[in-house]
Amino acid sequence: MIHLDTGFLICALSRNSPEDGKLRAWLKEAEPLGMSAISWAEFLCGPVEAADVELAGRILRDPVAFNSTDAALTARLFNLAGRRRGSLTDCMIAATAIRASAPLATTNRADFRRFEPAGLKLTA
Repeated sequence: MIHLDTGFLICALSRNSPEDGKLRAWLKEAEPLGMSAISWAEFLCGPVEAADVELAGRILRDPVAFNSTDAALTARLFNLAGRRRGSLTDCMIAATAIRASAPLATTNRADFRRFEPAGLKLTA
């Protein structure tokens, strides 16, 4: 399974973008795709139209819930990353992907690279 982050999904919904190409390739290969409930909430708050939400919902189905294991890992990531203001959501998204052993497809590699030593794998 590959987890998508918010930015990747928004870009993937833009026809002919590099992310659109990647998403189409994964769908063609029947690669399981997921997204944390945290990323899904960010997506719903973003610059999206109802048709985008409907399409994304058909591709991703149920977002992966954030649980107490994720919360503990989030705290660890937050502390390892220097307790940076504004990074808590990224820590939550990374924790969910790490728990699922899923690489994270992101357009913000620089924001997530700091979690690789804790086990996060990045793709896209």
